[in-house]
Amino acid sequence: MTTSDEKQDQKQSLWNPKDAVPKHIQELLSKPQSNPSNYNYISAFYQIVFLLKDQKRTGWLDFKVPQPESIADHMYRMSIIAMSLNPNSFETDQPSKSTPPDLTKCCKIALVHDIAEALVGDITPRDANIGKVEKNRRELTTIQYLAEIIKPYNSGFAEEIVDLWLDYENQRNFEARIVKDIDKYELIIQTYEYERKTGKNLYEFIESSLKNIKTQEIKALANQIIEEREEFLKSKTSSNGTN
Repeated sequence: MTTSDEKQDQKQSLWNPKDAVPKHIQELLSKPQSNPSNYNYISAFYQIVFLLKDQKRTGWLDFKVPQPESIADHMYRMSIIAMSLNPNSFETDQPSKSTPPDLTKCCKIALVHDIAEALVGDITPRDANIGKVEKNRRELTTIQYLAEIIKPYNSGFAEEIVDLWLDYENQRNFEARIVKDIDKYELIIQTYEYERKTGKNLYEFIESSLKNIKTQEIKALANQIIEEREEFLKSKTSSNGTN
């Protein structure tokens, strides 16, 4: 006898990234190629990437933050952070290695780590309908599907995007671990900015992010934001007390 949980798992397993592709992009992919460069395919990929600009981050929507950032907004600042880090500041995080981290690789990982969310959406741990295993399955299926779309135009990049995504997903190297920390750090910055803007107390985002940062350099950067936040809250309290 099939249980309700098994039925739900079966229903979820039917999810396919192709079904999440907007109709006009599906039509573009099904068109005969008009030139040998396979521009239709890469154009379809670029249009799928646009969906990241159009989707708001679920956590902020859940907390009713007005005009919240998109998934693309989050990934963009992560990439800027990755580019701007001082590679020599990570010596204490990998004392056995003499070579600094490859920040170009960090930037690339940051740019693709959430790219599957263009079709999967921003699924959070709060989602009661989609568990972690199913979320991972959907994202892996999606990155493989995107690689299939890219391959006719640029097979090298098709392989690279999967490798970079797997680097992050499986934390396969030091650069991926740095980006994982950048992901938490960027969330801390964004939380503080929304607290200033809305007056909401969103500390639970800061608390959960800070405790999961592993590298000393990113933790130090995060602590600077925490200090700035504390000074802001004190000044706000002082200002309210004088009114």
